[in-house]
Amino acid sequence: EQLVESGGGLVQPGGSLTLSCATSGFFFSTMYKNWIRQVPGKGPEWISSIDTVGNARYAESVRGRFTISRDNAKSTISLQMNSLKPDDTALYSCALTRSYRDFLENKFDYWGQGTQVTVSS
Repeated sequence: EQLVESGGGLVQPGGSLTLSCATSGFFFSTMYKNWIRQVPGKGPEWISSIDTVGNARYAESVRGRFTISRDNAKSTISLQMNSLKPDDTALYSCALTRSYRDFLENKFDYWGQGTQVTVSS
């Protein structure tokens, strides 16, 4: 069981990045997919989730700028990030949730190590 994020980096304000999360060892299509971010000194912030039939939801802080997607055939999760702001600077991690109840409560069963996104001019 593994989740590995990629795609982070340094980007200027207003720029875009696409993060990817490769997973293995899971019944991927039956699990709920999430993206979380964290900055030093603060707790993790849930930013987006997608359920087993493709319905997505977003935190207010990223709604309209970020888009989550998943590819069940490849067991991957993506996060397209547009109009990036300095406040988006964080370590971004993907996470999987097994139960619907935990999904609704933004609880996670498996996490990746994260990929760093830095938004700065």
